[in-house]
Amino acid sequence: MFSKIATTKSTDSYWDNTLVRCSIEKVKKKIENADAVVIGAGAGLSASAGFTYSGKRFEEYFPDFIAKYHFKDMYSAGFYPYKTLEEYWAYWSRYIFINRYKSAPKSVYNDLYNLVQDKDYFVLTTNVDHCFQKAGFDKHRLFYTQGDYGLWQCSKPCHNKTYDNEPIIKKMAADQENMRIPSELVPYCPVCGAPMSMNLRADNTFVEDNGWHMAAGRYQSFVSCHRDLNIVYLELGVGGNTPGIIKYPFWKMTAENPGAVYVCINDGEAGCPKEIEKQSICINADIGEVLKQL
Repeated sequence: MFSKIATTKSTDSYWDNTLVRCSIEKVKKKIENADAVVIGAGAGLSASAGFTYSGKRFEEYFPDFIAKYHFKDMYSAGFYPYKTLEEYWAYWSRYIFINRYKSAPKSVYNDLYNLVQDKDYFVLTTNVDHCFQKAGFDKHRLFYTQGDYGLWQCSKPCHNKTYDNEPIIKKMAADQENMRIPSELVPYCPVCGAPMSMNLRADNTFVEDNGWHMAAGRYQSFVSCHRDLNIVYLELGVGGNTPGIIKYPFWKMTAENPGAVYVCINDGEAGCPKEIEKQSICINADIGEVLKQL
């Protein structure tokens, strides 16, 4: 449907780039005058907020796992075939604790909330770190398509239900020793007895529970009701891994509505198709810095 992507890149320093500053001002006016704002958020938004998965932050929380297995980042370490569930949950409980139950190091999500809190908004996100709700976003205006670090499910799965994990995850993170949790803390499915797993979309075992379907319905209803209005599709930090969830639908809905504006903010990856270039504002700069100015 769409032809080659047109991208305008920021080549000067952030504050010296006139194009970036003018684009920010345009976005600000578009949001102020919009009937509604649909936010599409990817991993780049949380990265801008300080949720990095390698480097200093990884080394601070996982020095023992790095020393033993020579891991390079949190993400790949999560796929390692640990020999015991005690070690597996020692790793994952730490991972979940710092990426779900600790606040983001920077105020990016709070700045975003301040920008749209008085607008008619909805959030579609592939992020699973719960940062939107922690920043004050209405949970009934959020659709986490790929799961939630705060939920468990049966690993088989034998039934379509998820379970809050906060109390046990915090206990696992606090009580582990020698890279293992106590065996009595290992979670098992209350229905079939199989080990529990994270409610993250990694394969066809992902559980879409009642909450997931209700959120999906609210999102579809919102999009449908606002489809022909003056609407801003605000895409933040969405890469090329799963473009069919946020990016492509945003392009399509913008193309179908002359009153729509597509805004893409993503450091080094902002762009749009030529078909909607006149309806688009693409900013290649740090999301957090742009949101501060907005």
